[in-house]
Amino acid sequence: QVQLVESGGGLVQAGGSLRLSCAASGSIVSINAMGWYRQAPGKQRELVAGINSVGSTNYANPVKGRFTISQDNAKNTVYLQMNSLKPEDTAVYYCHAEIQRHGDRVGVVYDHWGQGTQVTVSS
Repeated sequence: QVQLVESGGGLVQAGGSLRLSCAASGSIVSINAMGWYRQAPGKQRELVAGINSVGSTNYANPVKGRFTISQDNAKNTVYLQMNSLKPEDTAVYYCHAEIQRHGDRVGVVYDHWGQGTQVTVSS
C-alpha cells in the first residue's frame, strides 16, 4: 500500500525549465533513497539523479549543472528542478524510491516506481 505520485511534466521550449515532484504515501517506515529515471522511445531507462536520506546526491553526466534534485523528508517528497532543458531531455520521467514498509522485516527494502510523467522539450 505504497504509492508514488508524480506531477510537473509538460511541454517546454529548449532553454526552459520544469519542476517535477514525487510524493510517497502509504505504509512507510522509512525511505532510504529517492531518485528520478527517464526513458525515451527505443532506449533503456536511465538514472537521472538520486538522493539519499541524508541528502547525498548523484547525477547522470548529461544533466550535471542543469538539474537539481532535492527532498522534503517531512513530506516524503522529492523534487527535480530542470533548467536549460534540451530536446535530448525528452522522455518519460519516473520517480523511484527505496522504501521500508510497515509489516516487513526490519532492513528489508522494496523498490517502488511512480506512474511516469512526460517531459517534452521542443527545439
